[in-house]
Amino acid sequence: MEDALAEWTDNTVPQSERQTLLITVMKNYTHLNNLIQLLGLLQLQGVPSLVIDDEADQAGLNNQVNDAGQSTTYARLLALRDSLSHHTFLQYTATPQAPLLINIIDALSPDFAEVLTPGEDYFGGYDFFDEHPELVRTIPASEIPSDQNELHAPPDSLIEALKIFVLGAAAGLVLDQARGNRSMMIHPSQSTAPHSQYHYWVVQIIENWKALLAQPEGSAERVELIADFQSAYDDLHATAEDLPSFTDLSQRLLHVLRRTSIHEVNASRGKTPHIAWRDTYAHILVGGQAMDRGFTVEGLTVTYMPRGIGVGNADTVQQRARFFGYKRGYYGYCRVYLESSVRAAYQIYVEHEEDIRSRLADHAKRGRPLAEWKRAFFLDTALRPTRNSVLQLPYMQAAISDDWYAPKSPHETQNAVEENRSTVRAFVDAARWSKDAGHAQRTAAQRHLIVQLRLQSLYEDLLTKLRVVHPRDSQKYTGMLLQVGSYLTNNPNAAATVYHMSGGVSRERELNLENEIPQLFQGKNPRDGEVIYPGDRAIRADVGLTVQIHNLRILKPGTGGTQEEVAINVPAIAVWVPAEMEREWLVQTHDQAGQ
Repeated sequence: MEDALAEWTDNTVPQSERQTLLITVMKNYTHLNNLIQLLGLLQLQGVPSLVIDDEADQAGLNNQVNDAGQSTTYARLLALRDSLSHHTFLQYTATPQAPLLINIIDALSPDFAEVLTPGEDYFGGYDFFDEHPELVRTIPASEIPSDQNELHAPPDSLIEALKIFVLGAAAGLVLDQARGNRSMMIHPSQSTAPHSQYHYWVVQIIENWKALLAQPEGSAERVELIADFQSAYDDLHATAEDLPSFTDLSQRLLHVLRRTSIHEVNASRGKTPHIAWRDTYAHILVGGQAMDRGFTVEGLTVTYMPRGIGVGNADTVQQRARFFGYKRGYYGYCRVYLESSVRAAYQIYVEHEEDIRSRLADHAKRGRPLAEWKRAFFLDTALRPTRNSVLQLPYMQAAISDDWYAPKSPHETQNAVEENRSTVRAFVDAARWSKDAGHAQRTAAQRHLIVQLRLQSLYEDLLTKLRVVHPRDSQKYTGMLLQVGSYLTNNPNAAATVYHMSGGVSRERELNLENEIPQLFQGKNPRDGEVIYPGDRAIRADVGLTVQIHNLRILKPGTGGTQEEVAINVPAIAVWVPAEMEREWLVQTHDQAGQ
């Protein structure tokens, strides 16, 4: 290493002969410490270096951040960076939720993001769950093992999956002369005990099939087994266009079973076993966590995963998807069997992944630092983004549906109030207002102005221009904007209604001890059994989005039962979001400016 580095400073060495040093090391604190000590022996001042952290969301992030400490591997990564005076630290992962949501002041919070696109032959979540859902099967609840549902025999869905796999592998013998591999993955649980049970079942099924197929062709048991494969063949034939005839495949079933290795892939017997892919054509792998992250299954066609969603971390669910990969050339032979909640989780994740990728790509095009990227994207509340141990700042996950967004602290900063006054004034001046309908005995404060307009105009001219700076208000307001923006994508001509409450006349609201407005809306006004005014919450259109523009004089309790004025002419925007705009989101605020 010293000699290679020396040639970069030796002008007599042609540049084409200078060597780049490539060092690979496990992301383990002992290996990292050894590397740091080695680098400390070298003269690296000014030497440009690139550190690639593969699976960057795993192991290296600080999982003691909430205890004001540093996890060991995280500390070693920081020390590694300190030993390289001139370097770029490049994080690489398919599940970026954790690196994106850690505190932006963290040393491992990324400065920029690049979205990578796989090659044309890649077959991923969108392909399986949106384009070709016929490849995905739901395992019946009665066939999912649990403490309340012990299985004493191999479930029918497992036997069906094995038949699909064996027929596909037989097709490989006929069409490809057994080039490469065909594999099946069975992922019953994270714990190792169920692996042995499923491994035993698979071995017994395969051995039984081999024994029956070895019988004379006229044997009743052999004929019955061949007939059992017919329904699986019909299923496979519906998606695999080049599938050979059933007659041809039935003649190769015994051959492929003899060339099938069955592996229990876990560390229950010590080290996780290495799969010798070239030793045989077909492989069936039974395991759990060892086959999650970074494990490649060669020629995978059939996945059987009778396990639940667990704690529901989105990045963990995605990392189990070993069935994604470069399979377009043979995707018709693929099948994915999932527990119902896991199947739903993958469908949710596909939408989430497309959303977060597009938001990152759009931000990158603007050339702005990633610290300025608003941590806001769609994610169903059935999933959490990542493990809580690495997240120092809280986030909000919610959806607004047939409900109001109403701010608690529209007075948070003077600068925001002044900007919002200007924004609201411009919108109000440009609108063509009419008087709203209502009871003749309403007070002046209960009479409003109303205008109907295109939702797109309201979104662009008012909603997206307002500054909402209090963290809790900002998170919910940002989520509301996500919902409205998404709805507009599919409904560009949608209409909306705006009420200028009290015609713009100031309304008084008193703060509580938390410096918040406990109730923005004025209540009902009944008189002699008749409702003169239904209350602000009822002031909305029957259909579509409704916005209320309030103008507030904000007070706080003073001494001796008096009130002190905090701010005047404070705009506050309440928004009714109808159910058709419901979509669940995640928003995280990183500073007090609502960024």
